[in-house]
Amino acid sequence: MLYALHEASFYASTPLRLAARAARDFWGSPLNPAANSELGRRLYAGADLFSNVTRRYGKPDWRIDSVKINDVDVRVRPTVVWQSPWARLIQFDRDMSDMRRAGRFELDPAVLIVAPLSGHYATLLRGTVEAFLPDHAVFIVDWQNAREVSVLQGRFDFHDYIDHIRDMLRVLGPRPNVLAVCQPGPPVLAAAALMAEDNDPSRPASMTFMGSPIDARLSPTVTNNLAEEKPFTWFQSNMIYTVPAPYPGMGRRVYPGFVQLASFMSMNAEKHQEAHQRYFHSLVDGDGDSADKHLDFYDEYLSVLDLTEEFYLQTIDIVFQRHLLPKGELMHRGRHVNTAAITDIGLMTVEGEKDDISGIGQTQAAHDLCANIPAELKEDYVQPGVGHYGVFNGRRFREEIYPKVRDFILRSDPNFGGKKA
Repeated sequence: MLYALHEASFYASTPLRLAARAARDFWGSPLNPAANSELGRRLYAGADLFSNVTRRYGKPDWRIDSVKINDVDVRVRPTVVWQSPWARLIQFDRDMSDMRRAGRFELDPAVLIVAPLSGHYATLLRGTVEAFLPDHAVFIVDWQNAREVSVLQGRFDFHDYIDHIRDMLRVLGPRPNVLAVCQPGPPVLAAAALMAEDNDPSRPASMTFMGSPIDARLSPTVTNNLAEEKPFTWFQSNMIYTVPAPYPGMGRRVYPGFVQLASFMSMNAEKHQEAHQRYFHSLVDGDGDSADKHLDFYDEYLSVLDLTEEFYLQTIDIVFQRHLLPKGELMHRGRHVNTAAITDIGLMTVEGEKDDISGIGQTQAAHDLCANIPAELKEDYVQPGVGHYGVFNGRRFREEIYPKVRDFILRSDPNFGGKKA
């Protein structure tokens, strides 16, 4: 019922939204002699703010057309190399003629970036992809919005997620590298353990976990405490709704993206209110740069997708309530997930000092679980002064975190003889 009411409220507000857009166009027009007056700028800013906070945010574009390598602009083209109803594996193809002009003739390490399936689209990692592109063959998992998948396609749960990771690693060939950002940590580690036990030729050469809840019992955050305090039945009763018409997935039971977004924004409500106030004043003052930065952030932040009921509830149960992986009790399709079976996969963990989503220690726990990985193939890093988002995006990620991850991948990857960056 909530999903249908959410859709109805959006369509009911359409006349107000159209009126706000008309007012914005009128007061923003250079032909309006009063547009540059104090009143005109305030009316324009108010109309623009209302229009933006009430509009629908679709899936963002990647907007990665080129990357600079050795002062050469190398053209980039996102290409789908594998897909299922639930995900697409996207490779960011770098133009080979441009690469040769940049003096790059050798192959680079292949890296699978596993984007979180926790409410936002994979484009949230645009900055992560851009950082890796100069030195790696970059692939990313682009998860599908559950409301766009027909019920005829069946279920998608935590164990299907593990299978997807294994399938995509095999697409990359022998010994690729994998990077898991936030939520994917536990299923990616489980996939690596299963592939290691099978001596799979496509098992990762290295795995890097960034702000991941490998063991959510450690340094619990507000998010962790909510999952612990509420009974499992509460999540079933209060977080799951039915997709309405006219979406292709109508009738599917999901954890809606707008519910997830409301939860995230309520954790920092004052921060978001202040950001929108600053945006309003930036428009009034004619500060276009600050206004554009605000729009760039919220265009991404407010774009959300739905999760299937079974995946969301199993994640709550397996990762945040019963903690099956760190307790050594996780079973996958009748098999015990034995992280001790990992012996030749490099392991790096990255955490943020101020992370309020995955507290310090939750990601580091992977080192204890992978006790049979040699010390020289392990690395742990805590980035001072950053929160959850800063672990995988922003200036400090580009300048301080990424170089360490790049060097670790080169040390660990047997395809490149452990050469230094």
